[in-house]
Amino acid sequence: MVDIARPASVKRKKKIRQAVYAGVALLAIVLITVAVSRLKPAAPGIERSTVWIDSVKRGDIPRNVRGSGTLVPEYIRWIPATTQGRVERLLLRPGASVKPETVILELSNPDLLQSVMEAKLAHASALAALQNRKAELESNLLNQESEVANIESAWKTAQLRLAANEQLYKDQLVSELQLKEFRGTEAELKSRLENARKRLEIIRNGIASQLAPQEAEVAQRKAAYDLRLQQLEDLKVKAGMVGVLQVVPVEVGQQVGPGTNLARVADPTVLKAELRIAETQTKDLEIGQMAQVDTRNGVVKGRVARIDPASENGTVGVDITLEGALPPGARPDLSVDGTVLLERLVDVIYVGRPAFGQEESTISLFKLQPETGGRTGCPECGEYTRTTIKLGRSSVNTIEIKEGLQPGDQVILSDTSSYDQFDRIRITG
Repeated sequence: MVDIARPASVKRKKKIRQAVYAGVALLAIVLITVAVSRLKPAAPGIERSTVWIDSVKRGDIPRNVRGSGTLVPEYIRWIPATTQGRVERLLLRPGASVKPETVILELSNPDLLQSVMEAKLAHASALAALQNRKAELESNLLNQESEVANIESAWKTAQLRLAANEQLYKDQLVSELQLKEFRGTEAELKSRLENARKRLEIIRNGIASQLAPQEAEVAQRKAAYDLRLQQLEDLKVKAGMVGVLQVVPVEVGQQVGPGTNLARVADPTVLKAELRIAETQTKDLEIGQMAQVDTRNGVVKGRVARIDPASENGTVGVDITLEGALPPGARPDLSVDGTVLLERLVDVIYVGRPAFGQEESTISLFKLQPETGGRTGCPECGEYTRTTIKLGRSSVNTIEIKEGLQPGDQVILSDTSSYDQFDRIRITG
């Protein structure tokens, strides 16, 4: 068999055809690559049951803040020790009802008994010294009064003699010299009487001032004695008010000093709520704002009565005075939840509070694209795109929308931080 050589034109046409095929294939690859690169990444799918979706609404909403805490009595009294002593007997335990005269526990202090006796003797001694001084001054007063009376009697006698001798002098029965002697005697007695009366007045007015030091000493000794007696009486520790015994932080045999708290009594009929509210939510709190306290057995209305000036562990203490009757079972130290009404927002766009996002901030949420949703059986399923939203004022469960959403929009409020690299997600049923 003999090979037949092909013409050169056939070979050239074949090469051209192969080059065209290769160019078309290369162009197709380039076009496909460009088209694929321009495609958006596929949206990840998320089960509807794993996310929280809420609809944007318009209307009036109460702006609240919430905190938890406990019920505490309005009137609490700590009973301190007034002197050093040893706990001898505990007569009552926490939970007992008490009256002002109810004895809770008894202390003992032998040194105090000795002090009472010494104070009693010191008071008696000061009182005796006062009585002696008073008797001495009264004696001096009587002596001076007697002297005044004697001089006055002598002066009156001298007046009578002078008058008689003046008549005799007129009748020239006595000499002028004798008359002058009678006049001198009368004048001397009159002067002595005036001086004696002045001394009597001074003595009488000076009794109070001279008794003052002794009286002050008696009062001081009496106060010291009364104090010791009161301390002795205080060894029987009494409630001092009507209420319930809450705490007795001492035991039999324990030594206590002055000022040591021995018991706490509270009035269980008047309670208040002590709440702890996050410090980020307290900037608009004010005294007198309305509040509600949930005791888990009923809700009681109240008002803000006090706001702590400083925060502790990221929270601020807020006291709520309760108004109206307490629900059954309300007692001191009961755990409660409280809500304070800050204000009422009128005609605003709002939505449930997202997992992340503080008031007056800008965040991004996934919003449902209406054209992709509405499937029967799962109206919230569809494609959600990331949308920038400007938030306003917040409440406990809702927050105001300033920009980015309109009433009727549906957004995902749960935590989607694991999808931060995506601008779209798909909710599936």
